[in-house]
Amino acid sequence: MTTQSPTGFDLSPPTVEQRRHLESRLTHEERAVLLEHGTEAPHCGTLLGNKEPGTYCCKLCGLPLFKAGTKFESGTGWPSFTAPYDNAHVKLRQDTSYGMTRVEILCARCGSHQGHVFPDGPPPTGMRFCINSISLNFVAEGEALPKTVAEYE
Repeated sequence: MTTQSPTGFDLSPPTVEQRRHLESRLTHEERAVLLEHGTEAPHCGTLLGNKEPGTYCCKLCGLPLFKAGTKFESGTGWPSFTAPYDNAHVKLRQDTSYGMTRVEILCARCGSHQGHVFPDGPPPTGMRFCINSISLNFVAEGEALPKTVAEYE
């Protein structure tokens, strides 16, 4: 059964075979963040200074997570966004690692770690979705976004 988001993307998780293939394409550093809930060092991510129009998608499965128009300079050292591409594209979960309580952001399709969300962002949402560059794949405006995992493979 296919689950579709309000914006028309398939949210069905990758099959075991698809997941194996998608994970095989990751570098050691990407695996550490996406699969093991790690964090890249601040101010080193390749997408931090990107100001091009387009969409930021999950590096593992290709699901669109954030639009370039919601990106802002937070000064934290990680790409920050005020809202997800579609609320159905992210899952939020309490994270109590490292002796603190935060809200972790996961890709709703594949469950990969993206970053954390904080209630200290600018209007209109007041939220700061603080994301690891290494968790994202940027798709320039005008390029096709994969609707399914199979299209991303």
